[in-house]
Amino acid sequence: MGLLGIDRPPTVLLAVIASTFFVGFGGGVVFPILPNLGAVLGISAFMVGVILSANRWVRLVANAPAGALVDRYGTRTPFVLGLFVEGVATLGYVAALVMPPAESLRPLAASLPALAAGPVTVGPEGWFAAVAAVVAPETWFLIARVLWGVGSAAVFATAYTIAADLSDSGSRGTNMGVVRGGITMGFPAGLVLGGVVSAVAGNVAAFAVAAAFALTASVVAYRYVPETHVTSDRSEESIRPWDIDTAVPALTVGLVNFGLMFAYIGALFSTLVLFLGANDISLLGLAPQGTSGLFMAGTVLSAACFMFVGGRISDTRDSRTPILLTFLVVSFAGFLLLARAGSVASLALACVFIGAGQGGTSGPMMALLADLTPDERMGRASGTNNVLGDVGGGLGPMVSLPLIEAVGFAPIYAACAVLPLAAGAVLLVGVRRETGTFLPGRTARESGSGDGSATPDP
Repeated sequence: MGLLGIDRPPTVLLAVIASTFFVGFGGGVVFPILPNLGAVLGISAFMVGVILSANRWVRLVANAPAGALVDRYGTRTPFVLGLFVEGVATLGYVAALVMPPAESLRPLAASLPALAAGPVTVGPEGWFAAVAAVVAPETWFLIARVLWGVGSAAVFATAYTIAADLSDSGSRGTNMGVVRGGITMGFPAGLVLGGVVSAVAGNVAAFAVAAAFALTASVVAYRYVPETHVTSDRSEESIRPWDIDTAVPALTVGLVNFGLMFAYIGALFSTLVLFLGANDISLLGLAPQGTSGLFMAGTVLSAACFMFVGGRISDTRDSRTPILLTFLVVSFAGFLLLARAGSVASLALACVFIGAGQGGTSGPMMALLADLTPDERMGRASGTNNVLGDVGGGLGPMVSLPLIEAVGFAPIYAACAVLPLAAGAVLLVGVRRETGTFLPGRTARESGSGDGSATPDP
């Protein structure tokens, strides 16, 4: 028995948490650097936006296949390879900054032979355009973010599946919460790393340090994470991107995640800097961009704390439904507070509530999914949850930003407060349809591998 009566997580799970935390640096490090660097390197604001969002859209396509591959081949190989791909992707940021200027390669382009294929002729200018595209910083940043999306799809699907494999009904919520916390906290740590190291030692150094941590994550996983997943002959099962798990538990949890991410990313993270500017709210004399970073960090910290709290509480109750509904109501209250916020204190309180609601649902929600999903389908179910969450996170900014310009902040934030309540209704309907009750027990689905002994703790 560990601190506060909580058992120490298995070494395998600690390795998963450490790996996802370290690799998350590469996801956050680019955000405080690239927007300002874009103007220096001549990258348009639109292209900066494309680069920053590329990983999410790639992951949208890769999530379902990643989950299916986990169920077919197990967790160890996709997890280690996913982390390694994310480490290589982070090195792509370094490559973007050390590429030579295109003009310095013009003599090389001029020395290449002209080519002709029918009416198409490639001469010195054509070669120069091709060489310039290859060495352009935006090319390497975009490649890096695309690779990051592929790697993160594999990591997300496997991390949750490993946690499910190593858990029973009495530890599943806690383990899901701490794994989600590891994934979540790496991103803001990367934000800090990018801002501090780039200011002290330059942008290349910041990206190189993040890449070193990301590659270290793959080494940790290779050394300490064995195979945990029960696989079967699923060679006939499709791994196409649109073939998500259509079982009721996967769709129920995925739709709850969709609503939460739509509001969390769309209504808070994508509009906060505009809200601060419009309401003249500042922390420490910072401009809206700097102030929004501090409020976002506070929101993420609140979420990370309550990920563990929510998961732990759900493990000590007969059913996970009440704690899920409680934190959905907390999220509802947070968005109502956001709609009425007009000062630093009121906005900070709103961010704490929204973070608590978002984090508090994460552990119990993934634990509920594992409770109701057979072991051999947990990979695809996790992928489906990630797909619907990414759709919500992608659509949120596209919907909220234009509407805020039309009707203002308060109505949109108030409307987003309804989404957690709608998610609660979806949760109750789905759980009742699957189990016949609104309050299914934590042992709704127990399997032989869920007793925590699938992989002994060395």
